[in-house]
Amino acid sequence: MVYVALLRGINVGGKNKIDMKILKRTFENAGMTDVVTYINSGNIVFTSEETSRDKISWTLESAIYQDFGLQIKVLIVDRTAFDGIIKALPNTWRNDRETRSDVMFLWDEIDGESVLEKLKINPEIDTVKYVPGAILWSVDKKSLSRSGLSKLVGTKVYKMMTVRNVNTVRRIHALMAEVRS
Repeated sequence: MVYVALLRGINVGGKNKIDMKILKRTFENAGMTDVVTYINSGNIVFTSEETSRDKISWTLESAIYQDFGLQIKVLIVDRTAFDGIIKALPNTWRNDRETRSDVMFLWDEIDGESVLEKLKINPEIDTVKYVPGAILWSVDKKSLSRSGLSKLVGTKVYKMMTVRNVNTVRRIHALMAEVRS
């Protein structure tokens, strides 16, 4: 099965530095195949015969700790779930000079539509949508300081997600489609 591992909090602000070439070897040594990394923020597409996302996550978190000495949370998303997120993502959403559009991938503990109740959403400027496994959020950059998105960092909910911009999410999806299943 094709998966993506989304690592939370690596190579951000000079902290938790991980070299992607070494990380690729870590995944291969942990039994993952067809391993492809994408940019330095911890996006790794791979295949595995294991079907338990929890087992894969535990295996990779252990391997990363062994190879890098870092306790990094690893969120595993299979291709079917990722396809559902992509299908729900409006084609018009971009991450560019005018607009910030993100996908917030959720850990199982908070994955449910009720998570929206825990967010500070400004309905006048924020467009927010729940889809199983993620929250989709878009806002005009000129309104970003008034957006609930700017108040998310540091909250309990924020610690249970990992965020990627829509451009990155679309590229990860394309990489997943290129991998044999």
